[in-house]
Amino acid sequence: MKENTTILRVENLHVFYGGIHALKGISLEVQAGKIVALIGANGAGKSTALRTISGLVRPREGMVRFLDQDITGEASHRVVELGVVMVPEGRKIFPNLTVMENLFLGGYTRRDLEGIKKDLEWIFTLFPRLQERTWQKGGTLSGGEQQMLAVARALMSRPRLLMMDEPSLGLAPLLVREIFHIIEALNQQGVTILLIEQNAKAALEVAHYGYVLETGKIALQGEGKQLLSDERVRKAYLGED
Repeated sequence: MKENTTILRVENLHVFYGGIHALKGISLEVQAGKIVALIGANGAGKSTALRTISGLVRPREGMVRFLDQDITGEASHRVVELGVVMVPEGRKIFPNLTVMENLFLGGYTRRDLEGIKKDLEWIFTLFPRLQERTWQKGGTLSGGEQQMLAVARALMSRPRLLMMDEPSLGLAPLLVREIFHIIEALNQQGVTILLIEQNAKAALEVAHYGYVLETGKIALQGEGKQLLSDERVRKAYLGED
């Protein structure tokens, strides 16, 4: 797919949880081959945005279009089949299954055995530590290894859009750097990524474009490096005066 092709378009999205207006008319775009970051404080609506795109939450108003197809309110398993796959916050691997079993479950919609085999080889070049632990139960892995497994499991479905919800959450600084190196490496190999992160600096350093979400609204948007140098972002999210 050509770069500069808009593969995801969110238009005027309104989402409610009971009486709480969680998303207040947000609009955003993701272009093929790019990393787009959605940053903001806790409770700003970042995870709600991803959950709505992936079909886990139904919007009251607005539209989600993927590859020019209206997927608003589509069942989540159908969204995955179309190529939109999420790495959830908190990893959500299957702790009692082995690394290999977790990976095979990531590709449960696929029937191309040869393609699955090739993708496993590719994933093990990205995550050699997982290859060393293929028969180890997911719950016995370290936090960083579990995050790698969550990403690898998502890749097994061959996503056209990989959405990542707080991939650095709870990780030591050294592992955070490693996760962001992996995000960049995936993107360099052609994976389009929509990234939600509280670590605004790390996210905007790798993002081609970014959106700042505040109390359910898009407050700022622009190129990643442009937002990094924006005075409001520096004060609110980078802890700088």
